[in-house]
Amino acid sequence: MDNQTDIAAKGPTPPLAELKHPIGWPLFIAQFITVALAYLIASILPTLPVLIETVMAALENPGAEPVEPQLGSALVVSTVVASAVAGILVAWLWLRREGRWKEAVRLEAPANWRSTLGWAALGLGGTLLIFTVGARLAEAMGLGAPDPTFILELVTESPALLALWIVAVAWFAAGFGEEVLYRGFLMDRLERLSGLRGRPWAVLVIQALLFGLPHAYQGMGGMMVTAMVGLFLGWIRNRCGGNLWAAIIAHAAVDTVSMSLAYADKLGWMTG
Repeated sequence: MDNQTDIAAKGPTPPLAELKHPIGWPLFIAQFITVALAYLIASILPTLPVLIETVMAALENPGAEPVEPQLGSALVVSTVVASAVAGILVAWLWLRREGRWKEAVRLEAPANWRSTLGWAALGLGGTLLIFTVGARLAEAMGLGAPDPTFILELVTESPALLALWIVAVAWFAAGFGEEVLYRGFLMDRLERLSGLRGRPWAVLVIQALLFGLPHAYQGMGGMMVTAMVGLFLGWIRNRCGGNLWAAIIAHAAVDTVSMSLAYADKLGWMTG
């Protein structure tokens, strides 16, 4: 029986942190902050021309009402992709310095693709269920349902933009990029910290909470539901022995389905 089948048959793998060389909190904080800053700064850079133009227009017309920057769909895609590239680059530089990129970010071909795709299918179905149940739970708690309207309006502007969002965002920036950064880099770093080594559920919860924060544009409910998704995808990553492909495929598939359904709804296909 191969390794992937063994994992599925025997249940959860032993805490990965017990097998890893520890790192100190100062190093972790430095790594986390620099990756986060690279991610943030790179997301702003593509919008600078628009922001500067908006500011100049406001200065030239001091009595006029403030005008919000016009961020087109393709421009927003560029910010998302740029942030993913920058974040991964800085994470890679840190891990390369330690000689631990392949150990932390497990992207080798799985021993059993059938098992991996099975976990990915579970991730897809489970995540869609979390979004459905989590939205109702968030409303019941008074947090408001997740509101991705801003993004979905950009996604559904045209068939070409829908394709761009699916390829560049769903599969690269979100599916690949976020899994590499959160379920790869971040979880590996947390698993090496004093106080967290040998405590996989603590690591899962912390990375899930951090995963929810950048989704503040969806409101408190959106952050809560996204954190629940991060917890689930982190669990799948652990069940696959740290290999990221099941989580990557599941994440990308969820975003692809969500974007496609939003476009179908805009065309009126969902209501017949």
